[in-house]
Amino acid sequence: MELPVNHFKRAIAAGRPQIGLWCSFPTHHTVEVLSRTGFGWLLLDMEHSPNDMGSLHLQLMATAGGTATPVVRPPWNDMVTIKRCLDVGAQTLLLPYVQSAEEAANAVAYTRFPPEGLRGVAGSTRAAGFGRIKDYLNIAHREICVLVQAETRKSLDNLDAICAVEGVDGVFIGPNDLAADMGHRGNIPHPEVQSAIADAIKRIRANGKAPGILVGEADGKRMLDLGALFVAVGADSGVLRTNAEALATKFKSPS
Repeated sequence: MELPVNHFKRAIAAGRPQIGLWCSFPTHHTVEVLSRTGFGWLLLDMEHSPNDMGSLHLQLMATAGGTATPVVRPPWNDMVTIKRCLDVGAQTLLLPYVQSAEEAANAVAYTRFPPEGLRGVAGSTRAAGFGRIKDYLNIAHREICVLVQAETRKSLDNLDAICAVEGVDGVFIGPNDLAADMGHRGNIPHPEVQSAIADAIKRIRANGKAPGILVGEADGKRMLDLGALFVAVGADSGVLRTNAEALATKFKSPS
């Protein structure tokens, strides 16, 4: 049995833009449907959704055979949670609230086995093909993709140092948290916030790393034009809400 290829990691390393969708529903049913709609990646959220390790496990299984690479966001840049996400088969992680090179280095270390890192060693996990992937402990890192989330002014101040950390594959800009930290809570379109986002994308690319962001459909192309390489252009809850409301309105009787 071969180690699964991380097509997302290879695509962003080659500079090929990847379009994704945010998934917050803690169910594998919606993930299975969405993984076959043509997106390049799906964000499986554990930070702001009620996902737990059991539901994540099922979601990862549900993406098998789809076009979309699952990107897992643990609730925190935490060694134990990261270990468990990797063991159930996650290969790409988006780690929230990374504000310094030290925190970025910790994120990478949590995904590597000793002596290079701090990941707990187990050889019969789902990630290892239940022991069927030959030499898994020595090759797993090749297909693991580490994305760190910059979502504060401190993160942007330390952006160059964060990008310089070996093993960081990309930096995701968290627009909502960044806007709040800049004093513009709920106002992502504010010119100061947009200027900071554009500058961050430029700096991330200049440092040889892949920039990412979550935006609405209307802003997707603009972010790609600015240089973002992995862009989520919507969320499962928004897609369901918008289309359900449109369908209901279409058949609603005049009052």
